[in-house]
Amino acid sequence: MTLQPLISEEAIAPEIDYPDSDGNPMADNTEQYRWIVIIKENLEIMFADDPNVFIAGDLLWYPVRRTQKRVAPDVMVALGRPKGRRGSYKQWLEDNIAPQVVFEILSPSNKDRRGQDSLEDKFDFYQTYGVHEYYIYDPDDLILEGWQRVGDRLVQIPSMLNWVSPLLGIRFDWAFGQELIISRPDGQRFLSPVEISQRLQQSEIQVWQEQQRTAQERRRAEAQQQRAEQESQRAEQESIRANRLAERLRALGIDPDDV
Repeated sequence: MTLQPLISEEAIAPEIDYPDSDGNPMADNTEQYRWIVIIKENLEIMFADDPNVFIAGDLLWYPVRRTQKRVAPDVMVALGRPKGRRGSYKQWLEDNIAPQVVFEILSPSNKDRRGQDSLEDKFDFYQTYGVHEYYIYDPDDLILEGWQRVGDRLVQIPSMLNWVSPLLGIRFDWAFGQELIISRPDGQRFLSPVEISQRLQQSEIQVWQEQQRTAQERRRAEAQQQRAEQESQRAEQESIRANRLAERLRALGIDPDDV
């Protein structure tokens, strides 16, 4: 009897579609969107020089092939994955590396029963599929919560006051009832795009002013050098005239020292 090679069910299972959109909006209001942009873009800036940190906002993450299990974190960070365009994050195409850090920004729609159920489903998803750090921020009620993986579970962080992300190194400066402040490891605050533009303009103005001061100092130094050269030339000319006069006096038999 000839033994037939075993073929796994996964190998013969047909491939399926993995939509790049779930039909849901990225944000429900301007405040939710503002915070998604602040966190995503500042993380992009922070890791701009590291080619192996992939950051995305509202991108569908498919953890398992041939299923449509998926979720779209407001912001996610996959350490060890290259930057680049993606329609979705298919984990089996990413060396099976799950995003390690995810952020969710709450909006009014998250706070009804359906929204709460959705957040609970997301929590279970993140816990099941390997997220190491999970943060939820409510910009309306100014509430911040975080969870960190311990073994195979996400355990709530007791206090987010001055909490530093073990994986990202960012600091959450937060007190109940106050707006969240996130800082990079170098202490630079996460800023909105408008604030970044204003800082850039201010920096450019300061550079221009410093260039003007440097040019003014250079012109002043050049003018002083020119005056010094003119004084030296005048002194040299006076010396030449004095020597010529002395020679004429001697030619007339007069000692110049007696004049």
